[in-house]
Amino acid sequence: MKWRGNRQSGNMEDRRGSSGRGKLIAGGGIIGLIFVIAQFVLSDGDISVLEQLEEPSGSSTKVRELTPEEKELGEFTATVLAYTEDTWNSIFSENGMQYREPGMVLFTDAVQTACGGASAASGPFYCPGDQKVYMDLSFFNELRDRFGAQGGDFAIAYVMAHEVGHHVQNLLGTATKVRQLQQQTSREEANELSVALELQADFYAGVWAYYNKQYLQEGDIEEALSAANAVGDDAIQRKTAGRVNPDSFTHGTSEQRMKWFMRGYNSGDIRQGDTFSEILN
Repeated sequence: MKWRGNRQSGNMEDRRGSSGRGKLIAGGGIIGLIFVIAQFVLSDGDISVLEQLEEPSGSSTKVRELTPEEKELGEFTATVLAYTEDTWNSIFSENGMQYREPGMVLFTDAVQTACGGASAASGPFYCPGDQKVYMDLSFFNELRDRFGAQGGDFAIAYVMAHEVGHHVQNLLGTATKVRQLQQQTSREEANELSVALELQADFYAGVWAYYNKQYLQEGDIEEALSAANAVGDDAIQRKTAGRVNPDSFTHGTSEQRMKWFMRGYNSGDIRQGDTFSEILN
């Protein structure tokens, strides 16, 4: 992806030079992405849905200098965040609305948020309580090494755009409506609503890619699709449990995630992102 020399967002906070044991959300690597993040997004900052471990008294925070590679990756993510800001400011303005830009925090090992504490095992997530995206970039090593996704910077960009998609849902009130509906339905129907919400975030990531075609390079879309394929519920369950249980899906299958990303990328039209009608019918 083309990014060098372009504007970097001022809404990013890099905490990777500081690490220490803090409150942790129980999770299990990519499994946390599937089973914990959905609760994060739908809880609207209600930390009662999250299991936490208190920070031991007397624990200390260690500070270290970032490597040149880490600094470059931080510059890349700040640039991609700026790309999302430009895109969604434009889309909201075209539709007579004002976009509130989210923050983004890069961290190592553990982090405190308005939604509670989180560990790197939770994967990237969006916290509606403080309207920030949180990312431990070691997630992408696991995505590649354990779940077979392609490497490349656009896999990171896709995940960032997906989490910013959750911010868009928060601003539009979609996440709140879904949470209210989930409280009135069965567990199976609540899972279907979660799948629709996640697939819509994939769609929004595709819309973002459509608006940023000038920055794309050969192989970028394939990297995004490889990442989407790797984090499908069926792919993760097959890798970790050896079997697939559709009733427990919360994010959608690999095929669905790739499909909705491409629908957003091919259309660039946010009006075509009604995942709920298709999933719930």
